[in-house]
Amino acid sequence: MTEIADKTSLLPPAVQQFVLHWGEMGGQWGVNRSVAQIHALLYLSDRPLNAEEISDTLRIARSNTSNSLKELLGWKLIRRVPVMGDRREHYEAEVDLMQMLTRIAEGRKEREIDPAVAALKVCREEAEVDPRISAVARERIEAMHGFVATLDDWYEQMIAIPPSRLMLLIRMGKRVLAFLPKGKAER
Repeated sequence: MTEIADKTSLLPPAVQQFVLHWGEMGGQWGVNRSVAQIHALLYLSDRPLNAEEISDTLRIARSNTSNSLKELLGWKLIRRVPVMGDRREHYEAEVDLMQMLTRIAEGRKEREIDPAVAALKVCREEAEVDPRISAVARERIEAMHGFVATLDDWYEQMIAIPPSRLMLLIRMGKRVLAFLPKGKAER
């Protein structure tokens, strides 16, 4: 069971709601609910937790906890930390929000964007030499490849910006448009 029991949980209500909501959001983003809930619990925890504590708190199977911890370690969103006098492995979450965002973005890029760029490049190259491909299809494949490659380039530029500057850019929002030349529709 991945849901936290309302009445029997040892978690304060705000923490419980955060963990539940993070689990639901994880599902919307294609992340297993248990993985997201464990991440939320560790993110809010003021001390490292071991797998048994996590399983007991969230009322999920130990095997599910173990697999979820492996996934979170793979994303580098949590890390193992030693606890004096306890031989069990303990875990804590990355709490720096920009680091967390960066690691999630890096993971998604590796799993989603990089394969898409590679596949579209192959499609574009094959379409260029295949006379059976219509000009319209060739043009659309090229446009899609160009678009995804541009997103990939944009990501590489954004990831290189120091976190404090990137946060400033994010806070600027649409005000950054004032620095761009006006398009025909805006004149």
